[in-house]
Amino acid sequence: MEKSAVVKEDPYSKPAMSLLNRLARSLWGFFYITLFRPSPRPFHVWRSMLLRLFGAKLGSGCHIYPKSKIWAPWNLICEDVVAIADGAIIYNPDTITIMSHATISQDAYLCGASHDYDDPAFSMISRPITIEAYAWICARSSVLPGVTIKEGAVLALGSVTSKDLEPWSVYAGMPAKKIKDRKQHELK
Repeated sequence: MEKSAVVKEDPYSKPAMSLLNRLARSLWGFFYITLFRPSPRPFHVWRSMLLRLFGAKLGSGCHIYPKSKIWAPWNLICEDVVAIADGAIIYNPDTITIMSHATISQDAYLCGASHDYDDPAFSMISRPITIEAYAWICARSSVLPGVTIKEGAVLALGSVTSKDLEPWSVYAGMPAKKIKDRKQHELK
């Protein structure tokens, strides 16, 4: 059998991101490994400064722990008093917004992108994620692209959601289903 003179480019071998994006992430990776990750746990101000240096918009009092993984700081917006625990993964090819007093627990995964499995090029699809004020993404739970977790909602341990969660409600399971209401706090 003869080889065709025309060689088609394999769409799977193309990078999903621009060269500039890949260079920025490489530089961030260097800073992450050398300055962010080895920093002592109480050095929240130091890690916030490093994230801001790479374009993150952070309010005051954010506690972002050294073993959290933030894919693209320039796509991260955190209001005041946000917590992102060790092991949490913020995969943010698109903007991820975490509002005031929200908590992202250990090993939680905010997944801001997927791939179009019907496209022969398997192209990346990214969509923003919003975690509203006083929401809690519990340990080992996952939030998929385009989801909004409304104010005060809780996504329980190990749960997965591909849909928006109602305010002041508790969701659990795979897929996450509402299991009860949460008492609403007096917000100041």
